[in-house]
Amino acid sequence: MNQNEWPLWEVFIRAKQGLSHKHVGSLHAADYQMAIENARDVYTRRMEGVSIWVVESNNLYANEPNEQDALFEPATDKIYRHPTFYVLPEELNHM
Repeated sequence: MNQNEWPLWEVFIRAKQGLSHKHVGSLHAADYQMAIENARDVYTRRMEGVSIWVVESNNLYANEPNEQDALFEPATDKIYRHPTFYVLPEELNHM
């Protein structure tokens, strides 16, 4: 297998404990171990991360932008999910 055949990996880095992983880029690697090591070398050179995730790009799936209405529309009829639906007692006004 040469480098032209290596799969593409998506790289996610968590900057600090308690934060979410963020997508930082992509790279080619022969396997997940090489992808993690390359991601460390490329994306955390200045100690920016505490955790690295790599996912082979062909294992990521997403909705199509033109399907947005069908996918997210059902949530608009559930007003109880919005915090404005609830009435807070006066002693909790600082929230």
